[in-house]
Amino acid sequence: MKPSFTNRLDTYIATTRINRRFKLTDRKTTFTTELRAGTATFLTMAYILAVNATILADSGATCTTSDCTSTCTNSPTCSQYFLPTDSCKFPPLNPGYSSCLHSIRKDLIVATVTSSLIGCLIMGIFANLPLALAPGMGTNAYFAYTVVGYHGSGNVPYKTALAVIFLEGLVFLVISAIGLRAKLAKLVPKPVRISSSAGIGLFLAFIGLQNNQGIGLIGYSSSTLVTLGACPRHSRVSLAPVITGTDGTITLLSNGTISDNMLCLNHRMESPTFWLGVLGFIIIAYCLVKNLKGAMIYGIVIITAISWFRDTDVTVFPNTKAGDSSYLYFRKIVDVHVIQNTAGALNFKGIGTTAFWEAFFTFLYVDILDTTGSLYSMARFAGFTDANGDFEGQYFAFMSDAASIVVGSLLGTSPVTVYIESSTGIKEGGRTGLTALTVAGYFFLSFFFTPLLASIPPWAVGPPLILVGVLMMKSVVEIEWDDMRQAIPAFVTMILMPLTYSIAYGLIGGIGTYIVLHLWDWGWALVKRFCIKKDWKSNDSVNNQSTNVNSQSVNVQSNTPEV
Repeated sequence: MKPSFTNRLDTYIATTRINRRFKLTDRKTTFTTELRAGTATFLTMAYILAVNATILADSGATCTTSDCTSTCTNSPTCSQYFLPTDSCKFPPLNPGYSSCLHSIRKDLIVATVTSSLIGCLIMGIFANLPLALAPGMGTNAYFAYTVVGYHGSGNVPYKTALAVIFLEGLVFLVISAIGLRAKLAKLVPKPVRISSSAGIGLFLAFIGLQNNQGIGLIGYSSSTLVTLGACPRHSRVSLAPVITGTDGTITLLSNGTISDNMLCLNHRMESPTFWLGVLGFIIIAYCLVKNLKGAMIYGIVIITAISWFRDTDVTVFPNTKAGDSSYLYFRKIVDVHVIQNTAGALNFKGIGTTAFWEAFFTFLYVDILDTTGSLYSMARFAGFTDANGDFEGQYFAFMSDAASIVVGSLLGTSPVTVYIESSTGIKEGGRTGLTALTVAGYFFLSFFFTPLLASIPPWAVGPPLILVGVLMMKSVVEIEWDDMRQAIPAFVTMILMPLTYSIAYGLIGGIGTYIVLHLWDWGWALVKRFCIKKDWKSNDSVNNQSTNVNSQSVNVQSNTPEV
């Protein structure tokens, strides 16, 4: 029987330099197996292209009040105009600011593709490991919603936040180069280290359940803060902070902003886009249950395709000016977008502020834990580690994600990390850097389809966020729940991240709780080590002196001559 094309190709590659360079025979794999593994890895992580750009665009990026257009005060004559204020950046969005965000999202898709491509190339060529890299989920949320804040409402401007990541990336690169990464990761309390990934998962799921970046199941409540939502667009209203005067007049709070349509008046659970998002959740969940490769991407593609039809209740292109503009760009299908705003936007003006260094150390801590932990776990999963936990190519593996963080900051995106979705490629038989290079090839093809990637709706992105949260929750089984000194800091870390909308506050709360619960034990240990030992030494010294005196007395008596 004539060998198949794949067998002939594998046989040929085994005789070339590719086999020797990537050690295909030594690692008991083949060229086509590596290609299949790379395809499986990309399908499971391709959701990051849309999700990362969507989350980072919520920071507002380089868009400012100057991008807002003046609004007419006396329509229809429009002889007077309001000058834009900071409120133009918040819902209902000013048309000019909304247009800027649309352009920013395109930039961030390209930035995500480029940083992921470079990371995978370094990992594949130098480390020769089947691991893929991309901007990390969790750190992108921290960047967008905590550091920069929604549409720039945080303590650190977007350009300064990129400088934070750039500086942190350089430090991380040095730490990786001198081999301190694993040692630093071990300094963080174990329960906080374990529970932080689960807390980030809860944070991402919380985002995916909301209206802006998710399926809209969770809505605002004036009495309980959150409640059941998912009402149609026509049943939602905006909220505004107001002041009631002594005469009963109601005025908008100074510098107050009107919220998005976040309050459901009626018709809860009747939103068409919500139920379409539920369909996406079911599709992805079923694929995960059946262990089908590409579960995330299947759900995103199906829901997005349905949302691309105009004149429906679930369209992502409504019959508005913004919807028409988005639809015209979408119809291009193929377009090589050049980054216009986010590349090289670093600004170090805020380097002397507390917020700058708080963000710096948080990013550094998360990168040390997340990337190092992911690398070791994937290496163990592939069977590369030895008895000491080391593995071949680990030095360049450490250098690859650190270098990618620096490159990503120059392009405008959040820190890059190794993806645990690499495990799908390893399951398919991936054992060499060819798997990572295959993923890099798919990222390269993504350059040409920016219009499609920019048209993915929030209700298609929400389900993957929720289910990524599910995958990240599995670390809780490693927590020693019977030991309250371990369980309480772990729980505080997990619960504070979603409820404070901040990864940093979760880490601070967990570490702080751990220190408080161990202060007594640490203090008592110090007392026993120094004070009690000192007393023992003093008593021993007195006893020794007494013994010496008695000994000398005996000697004197024994040396006295008899009369």
